[in-house]
Amino acid sequence: MSLYIALTVPLPFLSSITAAPVPPVLLWVGIGIGAVALYAALCERVIVDEQQIQVTYPRWVPKFFRKGWALPWAEVKDLKPRTTGQGGLVYYFLSKEGKGYLLPMRVAGFARLVEYVQAKTGIDTTDVKPLAQPWMYLILLAFTVLLLLVDAWTITTALAQGGNLT
Repeated sequence: MSLYIALTVPLPFLSSITAAPVPPVLLWVGIGIGAVALYAALCERVIVDEQQIQVTYPRWVPKFFRKGWALPWAEVKDLKPRTTGQGGLVYYFLSKEGKGYLLPMRVAGFARLVEYVQAKTGIDTTDVKPLAQPWMYLILLAFTVLLLLVDAWTITTALAQGGNLT
C-alpha cells in the first residue's frame, strides 16, 4: 500500500501545477478507487485445517473481483511448478479432477505451510521455496521510503508554486 501511495499521491499535485487536462479531483477519485481495489486484493486469507486448504476474501470484496477457493486434502493429486513470465517459479495444486489451484506464496510462515502441505498430502515439498525472499521486501521498502521523500519534496514544491487542487 505504501508503494501505491508513493507512486500515486503526487499526481494530483503535478496535474495542478502543470495544468494537465486531467483535473486533480478526478485523479484523487481514481487514486481512492485504486486504493480500495488494491486493499481488497491484499486482504487474501489462507486457511489451513485438517480437511482442506482455503483462500478467502472479506465479504465486502465482490466475487467478480477476487474469488476464493477451497481444496480438500484428499483431492490434491500433485504440486506442479510453473515458471512465471518474469522467470520466477510458482506452484499449483493439481486436483484429481485436473484443476489447478495456485499455492499461496506470500504467506507469513510459508515454510510451516509447506511442511503442513507435505504432511497432509504426502507430496515431497523440500524444493518448494517462496517466490520472493525477505531481503527483496526490505529493498522494496527502502526504495519506497526514498520515493516518499522525493514525493514530499515534489508536493512541497508544487504547493509553493501555487498549485490549485480543485
